[in-house]
Amino acid sequence: MLLSIQRRLKSLTPRIRRHTPPGSSPGTIKVKHDAHQPTIELIHYTNGHYEEREVTEVSELEPYLKGKGVTWVNVEGLGDPAKLEQLGELFGLHRLAMEDVVNVHQRAKVEEYDDRLFIVVRMLAGHAGIDNEQLSIFLGKNFLLTIQERPGDCLDPVRERLRKSRGRIRSVGADYLCYAIIDAVVDAYFPIVDSRGEVLEDLDSAASREHSHSFMRHLHGIRGELMMLRRAIRPLRDALVRLMPDPIDLFHAETQLYLRDCFDHVIQLMDLLDTYREMCNDLRDFHLSSINHRMNEIMKVLTIIATVFMPLSFITGLYGMNFNQHLPGNMPELNVPYAYVVVLLVMAGIATGLFSFFYRHGWLKMEDLTEGPEDCGEG
Repeated sequence: MLLSIQRRLKSLTPRIRRHTPPGSSPGTIKVKHDAHQPTIELIHYTNGHYEEREVTEVSELEPYLKGKGVTWVNVEGLGDPAKLEQLGELFGLHRLAMEDVVNVHQRAKVEEYDDRLFIVVRMLAGHAGIDNEQLSIFLGKNFLLTIQERPGDCLDPVRERLRKSRGRIRSVGADYLCYAIIDAVVDAYFPIVDSRGEVLEDLDSAASREHSHSFMRHLHGIRGELMMLRRAIRPLRDALVRLMPDPIDLFHAETQLYLRDCFDHVIQLMDLLDTYREMCNDLRDFHLSSINHRMNEIMKVLTIIATVFMPLSFITGLYGMNFNQHLPGNMPELNVPYAYVVVLLVMAGIATGLFSFFYRHGWLKMEDLTEGPEDCGEG
């Protein structure tokens, strides 16, 4: 259990590792040796036409860019720097932006390069563990290029809308498609955040009952995941702010209205994350307080037992001294008839008296942190 949580926390630790050697010229494209080989998916559509296929050569995309309609090219994998450079040349992308594509530690951001818009978002997936992936988006007048680290994404609902021509997605431009992709990424955050909230509710119920170290380890793991989620979502809020107030030629005014709705979803996620982080802190404080309270109750019981036995130990120690009772002045009460019974009765009376004293002062009552005020709702 401990090793699994440590592995999860290690995977959530942000690591910034640039693959280009120090001193390299700006715009150098260097990928990891174990990166996935890229596959290129092409979707070209107009209001009355739709085409979807996989291409093997970058040159096959050129006729679609020169024709009418919107072209969406999705690249999954970064393992072929030569093919990435060909994509950059074909779409007219800045080399600095392509360098950011292969260095996948980028935070969510928006950058303008002439008539191209470069957008980075963090794409998350998973429930038992969180898979954090960089999604790079290039928006042009009639095209959209998305580049992912590896196969698999949360964009199938967008593809399905395009295939079946649901809504207005095929009757508008590439800017609306860009919004739809960002919105799908944001919507995929909600199940992940909600699942962490459900775990926190379970931990909240077990906080007063669970006193093992696994509780704190589990709580610490959830807190680390919430921090990672916040690192992914907070920059996206700033990026959407960058898109909305200042008019950008590539985003029409009507599309910006939809971006406001996406921005509202991000704010909701931020509020949820802040609430769950506060819950983590409160649960941690409550759990530590309950442990301290339990320890105080144990110490109180031990102290009461020790206090009761102190006078009894004094009496037994006094009469257990090894003096000769036949010599004058040496404990004459040892020869009194029924002295043993009298001493036992005195010891029982002392113990009973002490217990009565503790009970009258309420020191024998064990408090329970799980019980709240009975009349807290009455004013």
